Amino acid sequence: RGCIYVDEKCDVFAPSDNVLIYGHRMLDGSMFDDLFNYSKKEFWEAHPFIQFNTLRRRQTYQIICVVKTTASVGLGFPYNQFVDAFEDAEWDEYWNNCRQNAYYDTGLELEYDDKIITLSTCEYSQTNGRLVVGARRID
Repeated sequence: RGCIYVDEKCDVFAPSDNVLIYGHRMLDGSMFDDLFNYSKKEFWEAHPFIQFNTLRRRQTYQIICVVKTTASVGLGFPYNQFVDAFEDAEWDEYWNNCRQNAYYDTGLELEYDDKIITLSTCEYSQTNGRLVVGARRID
């Protein structure tokens, strides 16, 4: 089954601008299978917030985008390459990719210096498919 884990490039305590969290979509409903509920806007409207807890703090995040892409090199949205932004252009590129590949428009915006988490799991409609849920910290 594997486990849910944070990308080695990320720091959950500092934290990185983007904390990438990966987990399998298990067909028995465990692990990250529930993320697929967010592919429907009605579910997001009813559940727009998630909790991310570390040993040091409990944080609330607002889901800003739900994306379908591929992890194949050179194709799709390279969400897993964005950890820390050193200039506005990097934020803009990440956010533009989110909007272009989103299942629906949340009407929310991402600002430079927001702290975000990106949840990633398998998506089986394409080769190496991924479902990605992006959320910004609000507390």
